[in-house]
Amino acid sequence: MTDHATAWDRDYQRRGDLWGGAAAPLPDVPAGAAVLEIGCGNGKTLSALARRSSLVTAVDISPHAVSLARRRPGIAAAGLAVADARCLPFHGEAFDAVFLVHITGHLPGPGRRAVASEVCRVLRTGGTAFFRGFSVEDMRAGKGTETEEQTFRRGDGIITHYFTEDEVRELFAPLIPVSVRTRRWYMRVRGRDLPRAEVEAVFRKAA
Repeated sequence: MTDHATAWDRDYQRRGDLWGGAAAPLPDVPAGAAVLEIGCGNGKTLSALARRSSLVTAVDISPHAVSLARRRPGIAAAGLAVADARCLPFHGEAFDAVFLVHITGHLPGPGRRAVASEVCRVLRTGGTAFFRGFSVEDMRAGKGTETEEQTFRRGDGIITHYFTEDEVRELFAPLIPVSVRTRRWYMRVRGRDLPRAEVEAVFRKAA
């Protein structure tokens, strides 16, 4: 495993189900659409996707995360595999929709570009890609050791990159941006309201 993969696998092994609660709102997909989630973790978003389509596939680089996702109610029919998002084990134009929820930002620059290239490759003409990643406006931006511009490593070895809207548009070219926006809210921490922010984007693959 690469260093970032080992860090995530260690985190899931130590802490178990890292992400609980309901998944954040997602765009609708047709019931018969072939859907891929890249970086499914312990299955939080995958559970929501499996309720929308019967043809859902999901991958994660952490074997422990995939094991946890397999135990989650409602996703028994989903195809789950351990795989690197930078080199997906699928033929080109295999999926109608691809979801990347807080996965792309946990890779360094070359990795982010490789993932975006793989999304373009496996997405069918007319298909859509949904991206969500933390914004440079988020309260955690700037925390930790900076490894690249707007990329910071936590003490556990996991890195997080913080995006601008323009950066996300450029990253997923030549896909056509349908919508790119920053979602903002506040989190109360020790009596203070601190800003949270993430960039959400939907792209379409033109003919």
